[in-house]
Amino acid sequence: MKNWICETCGTQFDAAAAPPAHCPICEDERQYVGWNGQRWTTLEDLRRDHNNRIEDDAGVIGIGTVPGFAISQRALLLQTAAGNVLWDCITLLDDATRAEVARLGGIDAIAISHPHFYSGMVEWSHAFGGVPIYLHEADREWVMRRDGSIVHWSGESREILPGVTLLRLGGHFPGGTVLHWADGADGAGALFVGDIIAVVQDRRSVSFMYSFPNLIPLPAAEVQRIAAAVEPYAFERVYGGWWGLNVLQAAKAAVRRSAERYQRAIERGSAARADDAAMTPTKWQS
Repeated sequence: MKNWICETCGTQFDAAAAPPAHCPICEDERQYVGWNGQRWTTLEDLRRDHNNRIEDDAGVIGIGTVPGFAISQRALLLQTAAGNVLWDCITLLDDATRAEVARLGGIDAIAISHPHFYSGMVEWSHAFGGVPIYLHEADREWVMRRDGSIVHWSGESREILPGVTLLRLGGHFPGGTVLHWADGADGAGALFVGDIIAVVQDRRSVSFMYSFPNLIPLPAAEVQRIAAAVEPYAFERVYGGWWGLNVLQAAKAAVRRSAERYQRAIERGSAARADDAAMTPTKWQS
């Protein structure tokens, strides 16, 4: 029996004698099946030709796999006064990674933004004493490896350690979650977002999508709701889901400004469609 891993999204599944017939996460319209079809691997095979890069990413410890695997995200280890939190997750966990994370203080809790980052979360929990994995209950159906360490929390917010609060924003997934660390960014506050709020390439702004690989946008009203949900929290920085994709100053203003920009773009598109409709001759016009 093996815990098979989808090569496209990196999610580990319940133990089985043979690989699953399909990956529901990849078959969902927010993700995709790889161009070469559904493929599977195992943690043992992954360890043979991959390792993890562990280094500072703008003041927080980042952990990412080399060469890149699945969607190539990196996890972040938040070293707080009340304990360490692994924010988001990656698939690969090996002895070197376990030893280095232990040297950095270990892990007291794991919290994950959405199903595309569930990856090897159960392996990580077990390696550090069965620490709780906080997932919003609205995304329960996407858990492919079930385990007693998973805590399906409900509501709009949950403090998991003093000063460390999970916020359900929805959008990309119904349970889409970000993490607010009040003491992050040297006490100015930091928001950890995965791609529920996506840091874009200029690293001065963010965006919002229902599906990133398939380019399906969110309604403007949903983006307004997401921006309003983080407005009460102080944060100078936003940490995205990949190396270096962080807004390092005035991040709260960047989120507000980006949401307004998104709304303007959607409104321009709506106005253009209305103009086109008004200019299209009906069948009885000459």
